Amino acid sequence: MSLKIRDFDLSVKAVQPDGFFSGYGSVFGVVDSYNEIVAPGAFASSLADRAAKGRKLPILWQHQSDRPLGVYDLVKEDSRGLYLEGQLLVSDVAQAREAHALMKAGAISGLSIGYWPRASSLDDKTGVRTLTAVDLDEVSIVTRPANDEARIDVVKMKLAHGGLPTLPEFEKLLREAGFSKTQAAVIANRGLSHVLRREAEAPAESSGGLSAIAAHLRSFNLDI
Repeated sequence: MSLKIRDFDLSVKAVQPDGFFSGYGSVFGVVDSYNEIVAPGAFASSLADRAAKGRKLPILWQHQSDRPLGVYDLVKEDSRGLYLEGQLLVSDVAQAREAHALMKAGAISGLSIGYWPRASSLDDKTGVRTLTAVDLDEVSIVTRPANDEARIDVVKMKLAHGGLPTLPEFEKLLREAGFSKTQAAVIANRGLSHVLRREAEAPAESSGGLSAIAAHLRSFNLDI
């Protein structure tokens, strides 16, 4: 099971000079690019577990775990979705100051959650899967909340968490590294397709394939 992301418009109720802001990181009942819906109560167990451990939810920049901007002081479910109140560390973190300025100017347009799906149900007629329990990993400030999973940083995040990108995502990653469209397609289809088939046939063996992919990406200087 790989880490997934969901993007939503940043419904900001407040962006204060000290870096405080509020908004929604997830909205219930919205079908995303995975053909999935998050149900009310899906975050409850994860939020309770995090609270019991005294772990605050980090504010990340574009899903990059090495670029924290601050923390969320309040994370809760309400009738609409996952409501958050965050504090950007504008006095101590340069990237937080930049993000704060962009939010105030309206250049930042979304929040995106990184999560692990834990329980779900599938509607056989519509093909829509309803997520009833998820583990919330982080909530990022993102430039474009368009469910664009082909962004290079999202592909890197999937690999870092032991997941596999889709073929289009992997091809885009190779194109970003300087390969031609034809070269990227050949590499993805000869390499990643084989790993995806192996994972489907024997999921327990997929970790070896992931290591191989990561090694190849490092050889291409992709900073994985």
